[in-house]
Amino acid sequence: MRVLIVKTSSMGDVVHALPAISDMAQAHPGIQIDWLVEKSFAAMPSQHRAVDRVIALQWRKWRKSLRAPETQAAIRAWRAEMKQQRYDLVIDMQGLLKSVGFACFADGPRAGYDWRSIREPLASLFYQRRASVSRQLHAVDRCRQLAAQVLNYPLPSTPPDFGLRVTEPAWRPVPGPYAVLIPCASRPEKLWPQADWIAVGRQLAHQGLAVAVMWGSPDEQKRAQDIAQATGATVPPFLTVAEAANSLAHADIVVGLDTGMTHLAAAHGRTTIGIYCDHEPGLAGVTGPGRVVSLGGKGQVPPLQAVLDALTTP
Repeated sequence: MRVLIVKTSSMGDVVHALPAISDMAQAHPGIQIDWLVEKSFAAMPSQHRAVDRVIALQWRKWRKSLRAPETQAAIRAWRAEMKQQRYDLVIDMQGLLKSVGFACFADGPRAGYDWRSIREPLASLFYQRRASVSRQLHAVDRCRQLAAQVLNYPLPSTPPDFGLRVTEPAWRPVPGPYAVLIPCASRPEKLWPQADWIAVGRQLAHQGLAVAVMWGSPDEQKRAQDIAQATGATVPPFLTVAEAANSLAHADIVVGLDTGMTHLAAAHGRTTIGIYCDHEPGLAGVTGPGRVVSLGGKGQVPPLQAVLDALTTP
């Protein structure tokens, strides 16, 4: 059996789909699994031990210049790659008109959530197999239930297995124990006060941990440097997603905003504290095999003391 997973973005959503791949591989030994994903997030499925081939697209880039010759050439190459393999099933785990549009370029029958379960109901009309999955479940559980229903195997009762391979990090702040702060996010509404980050960094240092402050853009680098200067923390050089993932996988504690990197740290089994300032964590809270804590919510900026208490709770 050969299956294509369509889950293109964002990083946190891609991370949440990983346990479904582990379930599929366990239920169907020998299954071959490919994954269609935005190029910037391709490192996530590439690190899963059961994924054979990752097909990358750059829709976020292409949509800005669809008529440009180089964009047209890139799209033609992507469409050719999509047709290289005949699939027994194409599973759209995104549930959007955009994602089912991508799925239609693959060679094989399509599956996804039914009309009542999906984020954009019209997308369900393009599936040959449909699954009924509660929208009140965590994103990880929704993906696991979808895969179990459309591939006809019993839903495992085991905890989520993210299936990530771990390699030696390209960068770490010290040879010994360390913590990572992730104070940057895609929207300003998600940010937490800088003074509170400084207090958290000092607390982690007091606990005997070296501290690193992650960043991904020039503005984020400046924020990371300001926090590091006030706490004695280290700011890494620019890291690719794969490099950052490996650094997170070896951290003792990770404190981060509601971002893909925070979810990735939890998936690697790290003690992870997620800070939510503009989103309810209930259906997308940090989850993983280690100790995880999600604090805050929509319009509920978590107080500093709640985060400090989470740091010192066994």
